[in-house]
Amino acid sequence: MDLTRPNWLPEEYAVTAGPQVIERPQEDLQEDVSVHHGWIVRVYNNEHNTYDEVMNILMVATHCDTDEAYLETWEIDHLGSSVVHHGEEQECRRAAGIIGTIGIRVEVLEE
Repeated sequence: MDLTRPNWLPEEYAVTAGPQVIERPQEDLQEDVSVHHGWIVRVYNNEHNTYDEVMNILMVATHCDTDEAYLETWEIDHLGSSVVHHGEEQECRRAAGIIGTIGIRVEVLEE
């Protein structure tokens, strides 16, 4: 097998014959801080609410799509709870207030 680089392939994409060290890119910690808001909404399982009820209230409260609402509802049902929202404290309290209207246990917690 010929491992030589074709003329059209840039040198940085050339195949080498032996192992090489790959440099890990530096992580930008400032980017992580700007995404992290510090508060979460956790919803707990109960024996009263249906999947449809929980999914619908999650979509109303957090503006998520059907797929995300289903995944979070599945986690609530199978794992006992799920973090359904991240944000600033006021936003999380707003969402939790809406979710709580169906009688399901919900908490707002600082991360």
